Amino acid sequence: MILNYIWIAFFVIGFIVALIRVCGYLFQHHFHWFSNIIFDFTDRDVFGSLVSSIFSLTESSVKISIYLIGIMTFWLGIMKIGEKGGAVRILSKLTAPFFCRIFPEIPRNHPAMGSILMNFCANMLGLDNAATPLGLKAMKELQEINPTPEKASNAQIMFLVLNTSGLTLIPMSILAYRASAGSTNPAEVFLPILLATFCASLTGLITVSIVQRINLFNKVVMAYIGGILLIIGAMFWYLHGQDKESIENISKFAGNFLLISVIMFFLFLGIKSKLNLYETFIEGAKEGFQVAIKIIPYLVAMLVGIGVFRASGAFDWLMSGIAAIFSLFGFDTRFVDALPVAFMKPLSGSGARGMMLEIFNNPAFGPDTFVGRLASVFQGTTETTFYVVTVYYGAVNIAKTRYTVTCGLIADLAGVLAAIFITYWFFG
Repeated sequence: MILNYIWIAFFVIGFIVALIRVCGYLFQHHFHWFSNIIFDFTDRDVFGSLVSSIFSLTESSVKISIYLIGIMTFWLGIMKIGEKGGAVRILSKLTAPFFCRIFPEIPRNHPAMGSILMNFCANMLGLDNAATPLGLKAMKELQEINPTPEKASNAQIMFLVLNTSGLTLIPMSILAYRASAGSTNPAEVFLPILLATFCASLTGLITVSIVQRINLFNKVVMAYIGGILLIIGAMFWYLHGQDKESIENISKFAGNFLLISVIMFFLFLGIKSKLNLYETFIEGAKEGFQVAIKIIPYLVAMLVGIGVFRASGAFDWLMSGIAAIFSLFGFDTRFVDALPVAFMKPLSGSGARGMMLEIFNNPAFGPDTFVGRLASVFQGTTETTFYVVTVYYGAVNIAKTRYTVTCGLIADLAGVLAAIFITYWFFG
């Protein structure tokens, strides 16, 4: 239901802001008496921008879906080999003690456990292209055990909130963007991103657990969380003494090597199980095409709503208002210049990436300034909450998302606040 209200709000707020801008242009002499705001021809033509945005984003939605067809076809084919070859079963057993406690509704050794694990691993490595089809497969398997198919189950909500919290161990794409923008130390944001994204994921886990009354103080759960902390600590210790080029090279190699290793591991077990790998791959790949086509209406609805909100100027007004409030109380407002990335990230991954690159290319900022570093940390801290909720639930025809968006946004907020605090801590 909350997704319905948010979607309506995008259009209503966008229309009201656009109307104010047009009136401001038509009666600019009167407005001059009340404020220093100057209205020009861009305000006059704002409704044209709204219409252009609608047409542009409907086209983009279809392009995204077409792009997903190839990616999903490949990865769901590989997952089918892993499923029949026993790889998913092996991975499920490794995480079963932990997953059985945070996903109590999922039967032990259910295939969804393996798909969830693979999705989390892909997100941790910053492999967005691999994560989406694996996540959609997990949602489809969770839907098979959902007692109320039109409404999100507790397991689906926990999965999506943890997914949207975006735990990232190796932010390869961000390091690459920083390097291409001329950063003298692209990898300097590696540790801040790791800390901030862990805060977001932990907050998401705690928030959903409170709502679903899951006991996180169980010794098994605490052992797994402690293990993750040890791994992060070990990475800190190992990378602390490395130079920037070594950290960047390690990040790139680790992500790509692990990705190919997973594929080879699945193929090896398929051969060992005497599967016809080609036919098994085709069987799984067919599912990818069907799912990619199914999500188009949901994608169009959400992206157009976001586009109207942004094209109306409401997003820019929101940023200006936040800056004014913090300035009023005497706070350092440097972080506000990077906030568009944080606000856009839950709405649109490509939009947030574009805003980050805009900061990198802005002569007043650049990738190695405080604003450029904070924008990088924002980009790597959380996931595209509304996009993920729209696509994942749309793929299994779930209309009632319950408290998914609320918990997801709480995790996003925790990640944003952590990113601001940690960036000030690291870079002043």
